[in-house]
Amino acid sequence: MQSTLSRTFDDIAVGDHAELARTLRPADLALFERLAGDARSFWTTSLVASAAGELVPSLRVLEQSLQFRAAIGVGDRLTARILVLASDTSNRILTLRCTCTNQVGGIVAEGELRVAAPAHAAHAENTATAAVETHEAGLRYRQLIQAASAFTPITTAVVHPCDELSLTGALEAARERLIRPILVGPLAKIRRAAEAAGCALDGIELVDAPHSHAAAAKAVELARAGKVQALMKGALHSDELMEAVVDRASGLRTERRMSHVFALDVPTYPKPLFITDAAINIAPTLTDKRDIVQNAIDLAHALGIALPNVAIVSAVETVNPKIPSTIDAAALCKMLDRGQITGARVDGPLAFDNAVSRLAAQSKSLTSAVAGDADILVVPDLESGNMLVKQLVYLSGALAAGIVLGARVPIMLTSRADGMPSRLASAALAQLFAHRHEAAP
Repeated sequence: MQSTLSRTFDDIAVGDHAELARTLRPADLALFERLAGDARSFWTTSLVASAAGELVPSLRVLEQSLQFRAAIGVGDRLTARILVLASDTSNRILTLRCTCTNQVGGIVAEGELRVAAPAHAAHAENTATAAVETHEAGLRYRQLIQAASAFTPITTAVVHPCDELSLTGALEAARERLIRPILVGPLAKIRRAAEAAGCALDGIELVDAPHSHAAAAKAVELARAGKVQALMKGALHSDELMEAVVDRASGLRTERRMSHVFALDVPTYPKPLFITDAAINIAPTLTDKRDIVQNAIDLAHALGIALPNVAIVSAVETVNPKIPSTIDAAALCKMLDRGQITGARVDGPLAFDNAVSRLAAQSKSLTSAVAGDADILVVPDLESGNMLVKQLVYLSGALAAGIVLGARVPIMLTSRADGMPSRLASAALAQLFAHRHEAAP
């Protein structure tokens, strides 16, 4: 994305114009069908909004009246043209004429927008393609696994892999050279799962444990002894595994609060999106959130993101004493200033739309390097984070992988609903993090 100096109301005159052209791809149609009932109209509206953003980078849309004249299909190339019809100096309101045509010149949509233009110039990101650019689901995960392939597999205790999905996930991660698995659990059940899945266990180390609780305790013991570099959850409840991990006498605690980081591949977002904590800390305190933020930053560093953008998310983008998460957000930003959080840009509070959409951030006149370009979203609590992740998965076609950080070793805490891409991506996250942790001074 290019950074430009946004145009103010005084820079724009009647007759000024801009245009933007895009081709409707199959991936775009599939994605927007999940986001809206009328995917083609939604895509066209997004193109018009992006074209208007070309003319007025920090505009705020007040009204729109688009009329759709013709259907569009995959392969059609649409051109959105924006013309300034009127300018009201009393309130800095512009009236824009919008026309969207197809590749043969036929009018697909037309109408008007009333927008507010900024009074003062500010650096803003070019958002021309943000509303319509998509990528195939799973692309980011394939890139992640490819990056991890440059490192040696990490020795991993797979805890109670007694069903086909958890066992085959571990074995596939081994075939991808992400992990070297040690299967910990009841040997008879593990072998039956392997037989049911048609998998051979030749050359794989097995450690017997009579039941899931014992398997979790044994896996933690292996990690404490330095015999494994990571843990992978199998066919047991997360609480069973984490109970052994957090045990004060025999667990894997460090000075850092443990937290979970979801790494999502969202087809509508131009880069990986990390959400924390949506799985472990139910109602984190400010001190907890400091560690939650730092854990996520450390993971981003392990993936090669040198200076991640961290958005502290709330319901609004202003500090409000009646909304405690906005107070925490302001305090976390100050912690960055004082060196209590390091290695990132941190801003908040930010509402979700302002955190991930440059257009939304510009509509609120937010001047921030983080707003609209977040790498990491820090949610107020587990409930809001868990709902957000599942909404992205089930309504936006996102894939979700993740690991627990803050323990002596990374922990792949996969869900029973996770498919193979998410399991492999979780293993790649753990591998990259483990190697970075070993290389750290």
